[in-house]
Amino acid sequence: MFIVRFFLCCILGVLGILPLHAADAVAPQTTEKPKPAPTIEPGITFDWVHVDRPYIALTFDDGPSTKLTPKLLDLLAAHQIKATFFLIGENAAEHPELVAREAREGHEIANHSWSHPNLAKMSDDGVRAQLRKTEDAIRSAISNRPTLMRPPYGSISVRQKKWINQEFGYKIVLWDVDPLDWRRPGANVVCNRIVKNTRAGSIVLAHDIHPGTIEAMPCVLKELEAKGFKFVTVSELIAMETPLPPKPKPSSTPKPSKSAPARSTSSSPTPHN
Repeated sequence: MFIVRFFLCCILGVLGILPLHAADAVAPQTTEKPKPAPTIEPGITFDWVHVDRPYIALTFDDGPSTKLTPKLLDLLAAHQIKATFFLIGENAAEHPELVAREAREGHEIANHSWSHPNLAKMSDDGVRAQLRKTEDAIRSAISNRPTLMRPPYGSISVRQKKWINQEFGYKIVLWDVDPLDWRRPGANVVCNRIVKNTRAGSIVLAHDIHPGTIEAMPCVLKELEAKGFKFVTVSELIAMETPLPPKPKPSSTPKPSKSAPARSTSSSPTPHN
């Protein structure tokens, strides 16, 4: 009798414990939901454009410069090349005649802020003032407004890109070729870096406020032309964009078994020396 009672107690104890363990097994580990990764709306930001032909866009930041920009414009005119100039508003307001010449000769004029601050560290009102003042200076010089902007240092948040695009209608333009000409490494280095890294659809970054950059441009244009590249403005390049080809699907052909060597498909065996 004692043994029967003992076994009954053991069975009841086990039955009481099992529900507790079952509850533990299905209890969630955490109540926090994973945060979705930030996304960028397509068609807002460009650092390179997929094109089917060898077109590229040369871009020049931080001007205009009374000493250097006219030399660059003369060179571009000699090669019949159109570029895109991302202007600092202070410089544009001080030298509207150069802005007018750039536009008159077919170059694209774009917004690069008023005084070159780090926009990612500024309030929305501060960013808005930087872009608005520069747009007003450009509009005053050429009676037209820009449609592109480039953030100084390339520094801008995803949220800023969205509201700037919504409020100003700007596309945000970065780059995929950077010769680091602002470090003034010398004309030969600037030329070599640009020529080596440029590909179809590239947006090339340079600055028309550094003497070495202007000295490098004859080499840059000559070498890129020799490679078959053709030059357009950034807006023209974006208009040429074609869809990226789909990624190839993995092959469904079964791999040969490791236990048996694969048979050769050639008509005659390759001799081994």
